[in-house]
Amino acid sequence: MDMGTWLPVLAAAVLLLAVFRRPMKWLLGVLGRSVLWLGGLGLLGAAGVSLVGVNCFNALALGLLGLPGAALLLFLRWMA
Repeated sequence: MDMGTWLPVLAAAVLLLAVFRRPMKWLLGVLGRSVLWLGGLGLLGAAGVSLVGVNCFNALALGLLGLPGAALLLFLRWMA
């Protein structure tokens, strides 16, 4: 393949990375925090201090909202 074929593809890839850099950074941050919260919930569950269930929904809520998310999950458990 010659350079004339790859040049538009390379330009489009650079443009997409430039446009979606901040949303991807935010999304990877939420994913990282969710994984950390999932591990923390797993450790609490293994220690017998399970206040909320260990699942991906709870970890995502905690990854997005942080400690207010924990209060929300506790409130939802109390309401049910």
